[in-house]
Amino acid sequence: MTEADALPTLAVENVPDDAAVATRLRAILGALEFEGISVSVDAGVISLAGTVADPSISEKAESIAERLEGVVAVNNALTAPDELASQINPAVDRFRARVAQLISRLPLLLLAFVAFLVIVAAGFLVARMRFWDRISPNAFIAELYRQAFRVASGIIGIVVALDVVGAAALLGTILGAAGIIGLAIGFAVRDTVENFVASVMLSLRQPFRPNDLVEIEGDVGRVIRLTSRATILLSLDGNHIRIPNATVFKGKIVNYTQYPARRFMFDIGIDPDADLEATRSLAQATLKALPFVLDDPEELVWIENITESGAILRVTGWVDQTETGFSTARGDAIRLVKTAIEEAGVAIPDTTYRIRLEGAGLSAAPSEPPRRKASMPHAPALSLEPSVHKSEEAALIPLVDAERQDSDDLLAKSAPRE
Repeated sequence: MTEADALPTLAVENVPDDAAVATRLRAILGALEFEGISVSVDAGVISLAGTVADPSISEKAESIAERLEGVVAVNNALTAPDELASQINPAVDRFRARVAQLISRLPLLLLAFVAFLVIVAAGFLVARMRFWDRISPNAFIAELYRQAFRVASGIIGIVVALDVVGAAALLGTILGAAGIIGLAIGFAVRDTVENFVASVMLSLRQPFRPNDLVEIEGDVGRVIRLTSRATILLSLDGNHIRIPNATVFKGKIVNYTQYPARRFMFDIGIDPDADLEATRSLAQATLKALPFVLDDPEELVWIENITESGAILRVTGWVDQTETGFSTARGDAIRLVKTAIEEAGVAIPDTTYRIRLEGAGLSAAPSEPPRRKASMPHAPALSLEPSVHKSEEAALIPLVDAERQDSDDLLAKSAPRE
């Protein structure tokens, strides 16, 4: 099949009148506001002449002409001016039309803006009311409620304003774009958001209070404050420790202040030839006689283990942390129990190893210290009086109080403990 056979057959009869085709095309171009185009039709051939501001108008006019019934060919002689002013004029005309449209809709836009302002102002006034403090557990959560209400008021104001101007359909596009942007920002600041959410949960649960002595993931100190990002402690050495709230919320928290009584514990070795039960009773009686050791819970002493160097006694007692320093009380208890056992004639084994040189070789053997003759322990008259020391951790309380002045804090003394 030749190329000539592929072409459509041109009609000979019932051909549309050239004048009707020209009239139809001029009406279409006029409706599209394509100005400066002259149309002539001869034997089904349309000739387009004139000057257009945009080359795309020439292409559109030619495409429309080809689609008309009875058109055999289109002779497109349209030209675009080279002058810059001629190319800018259409854009200026479109801008003037948009400005005229904006001016005509200005009263409606003003009404939408007033509605938006009224709704937002009402939201801010309601957010400033004091009833938010009564329905929230602490000031931080109350501020979150207020901020959420302000945001909700702003969104409602935008929806009402768009509905007034007849652009409510635009809201879906705005919310979709805001959701995508919010998701991207959320991934970018994931750690910050995690710390913020953890601070909200911690402010609700209140696992500790200001000046509580706590241990968080190995760090020990008194609580200074809880911020929206971190928990700040004052260590026993007087240093600031800042722990991210996400770590605090997910980590192990030991609160030494929540219950005043605290148990101390230490091990002491004794001669295996001694009367173990009598020595155990002596250690317990000595501990019971100490003024800073509480009667309830009761102090306890038991035989923890038997080793090659002797028996191991485990000594435990309880002190009131608000009255007595924990570390100093434990130190005094160790000193006085050791003194009582030694004064009763019970030796405390020496586990030191000594190296002795013999001939050309070296040998290492444990050297046993001379043992005292084991005797039945008896209640001694203590040569050293126990001393009651103020809690060393309590010395940090004034420092924490000074740090807390004029500072934001999410901890509330009135909130229920976890």
